[in-house]
Amino acid sequence: MTTVGQVTLAALRARRGELWRLAGWSLAEALPALLAGLLTARAIDHGFLAGRPGAGLLWLGLLALAVLVGAAGTHRAYALLGAVVEPFRDDLLRRVVTGAVAGATAGRGDDAAVARLTHQVEMVRDTYAGLLMVVRGFLFATGAALVGLFSLAAPVGLLVAGPVLAGLGLFAAALPAMIARQRQYVLAGEDLGRAAVTAVTGHRDVTASGARDRVTRWVGEHIDRQARVERRLATMAVTRGLTLAVGGWLPVPVVLLATGWLVRQGLGPGAVLGALVYVVHGVQPALHTLVHGVAAGGLRFAVTLDRLLRTHAPAASIIPRAPLPPADPAAPALSLRGVSFRYGPHAEPVLDRLDLDVPVGDHLVIVGASGIGKSTLAALIAGVLRPQAGTVHLGGAPVAESTPAELATRRVLIPQEAYVFTGTLRENLTYLNPDVPDSAISAAAERLGLTGLLVRLGGYDATLCPTDLSAGERQQVALLRAWLATAGLVILDEATCHLDPATEARLEEAFADRPGTLVVIAHRLSSALRARRVLLLDGRTAVVDTHRGLLARCPAYRELVGYGVRSSPTPERCAPLPAGSAPWSSP
Repeated sequence: MTTVGQVTLAALRARRGELWRLAGWSLAEALPALLAGLLTARAIDHGFLAGRPGAGLLWLGLLALAVLVGAAGTHRAYALLGAVVEPFRDDLLRRVVTGAVAGATAGRGDDAAVARLTHQVEMVRDTYAGLLMVVRGFLFATGAALVGLFSLAAPVGLLVAGPVLAGLGLFAAALPAMIARQRQYVLAGEDLGRAAVTAVTGHRDVTASGARDRVTRWVGEHIDRQARVERRLATMAVTRGLTLAVGGWLPVPVVLLATGWLVRQGLGPGAVLGALVYVVHGVQPALHTLVHGVAAGGLRFAVTLDRLLRTHAPAASIIPRAPLPPADPAAPALSLRGVSFRYGPHAEPVLDRLDLDVPVGDHLVIVGASGIGKSTLAALIAGVLRPQAGTVHLGGAPVAESTPAELATRRVLIPQEAYVFTGTLRENLTYLNPDVPDSAISAAAERLGLTGLLVRLGGYDATLCPTDLSAGERQQVALLRAWLATAGLVILDEATCHLDPATEARLEEAFADRPGTLVVIAHRLSSALRARRVLLLDGRTAVVDTHRGLLARCPAYRELVGYGVRSSPTPERCAPLPAGSAPWSSP
C-alpha cells in the first residue's frame, strides 16, 4: 500500500520548480539569521567599544538592510506556498471522492466519508502547508545561525551544536509515541462522527421507540472516549518542553559559563554577545517552531494522511482479473436465485429467497405497497446493493463479480431523483454513450416526445444548472440519457413520478418498444396495465403473472388496484396458476 512518505515525496517531486523558487526566497529570508550575530559583534567590538560609534551604527544599518531583504523573502515564500500545497489537496480530494463513490456503487456505504472530505482533507492540506513552512524555516534559520556561529568562532559553534543535536534526538525518540496517540485521536473522531450521523439520521425512530436516553448514552460514550484520547495526547507536551529546554535554552548557560574561556581564546565581548544573539534569536525560535509544528501539525498530517490512504487505496492496487465474458444470448436478461436482503443483521428480510427470471425483451412492472422493497430490488438488480444470500445475473454474468464499468454496459438505472450535473445539455445526455451523434439524440428525443424540452433548455450546447430545472425536467433529461445508453436492460425506479400520467404513459410505451428489456418500479398502478408481466411484492411472497392473471389469482393485488377490500387482517395467498398456463404470455 502507498505510504505517507511515498505520497509526500511524490507530491514534492511533482512541484520541483516551485520548491526551488521557494528555497531561493528562503535563503533571502534567512539572511538576518545569518548576519545578526556577526554584525552585532562587529558593531560592538569594532565600533562602540573601539570608540567609533559611527562605525557601530553602520554595522547595525547593514543588519537593518538584511532584515528588509528577509521580509521580502518571507513575503515571496508565502506567496509560493499555494502553488505547492493546492495541487496536493486536489489530489487528495479526487482520491476521497473516487473511493467513496466506488464504495457506494459496490454496496459499501461509508458514513465517515463526509468527515474525510470536509474535515480530514482540509486538515491534511493545512498541516502540510504548516509542516512545509516549519521544516523549511528550521533548516534555513538554524543552518544560517550555525554557519554564523562557526564564522564568528568555531568553539562557540561546537558549544551550541551539542545541546541542539541532543534536543533533536530526544524529540525524534518520542515521535513514535506521539504518532500512535495522534492516530488514536483521529480514529476516535471518526467513530464519533459515524455515531453522530447514525443518531441524527435515525432520530425519528429513536424518539418513537423511546430509546432517546440509550442513544444519548451511546453517543456520550464516543464523546468520552475522544476526550480521554485527547487528554493522553496532551501529555506529550512534557516531551516537547524537555526538547526545548535541552536544545533551545541549555546553549545559553553553556555559552555564559564558557565566556571566560572564550575571552582568553581571544574573543571580544561583542563576539560573545553575538553568539548569544545567534542562540536566542536564531536557534531557539527555529527549534521552538519545529517542535511545536511537528508535534501538532506534523503528527496530524502523518496520521490523517495515513488514514486517508488506508481507506481509499488507489484502484491500481487492486489485483487485476480477466474481464467477464460477453453476455450469453441464450441467457435471461435478468436472473435471481435465492436472493435475500435485509437492512441490518437483526431486521426482518425485505426480500427472502426470491427467484426470478426476466427473458430478453420482456417488459416487467414491479408493484407493491410503499416500503415493501421495490426500490431495494431495483438496487439489487443494478448491483448498487449486494444480497446477503443468493445470486443476481445479468445476461448470464454474475453481478457480484462485475466491475462498475462492466455493469454499465449491461444495465442502466434511473432512480426517482434523477441525476443532472452542471454542464452542457449534450454532456448530460451522452455521458453514458459519449460517441452518440447529435442526429441520434434528435431521433431519440423525437421518439420520446422530448424535442420541445431540448429546445426549451437552449439546445445541446446550453449549460444546465440542476437547480434551474424542475424535478420533471430532470427526469426527462435522465430518461433520454437512458434511452441513448448502450445497455440492454433499463431499470426505471419510479423514474416518472414527477410527470403527469399522459407523459408517463408515452415514455413507458416508448421504452417498451426500445430493443432490450425493461423493468419498471411502478409509481402509478396504470403502469401495470401496459406491462407484459407484473411482479407483485406483498411482504411475504413474490408472484409473477399478467395483470389479468393477478387480478384473477391474488386478493392482495385486487386490493392494491382497488378491485377488492381485504376481509381479513392476514393476507390471502394467491391461487396457483392453472395447469399449462404461462405467466409471460401477453394479457
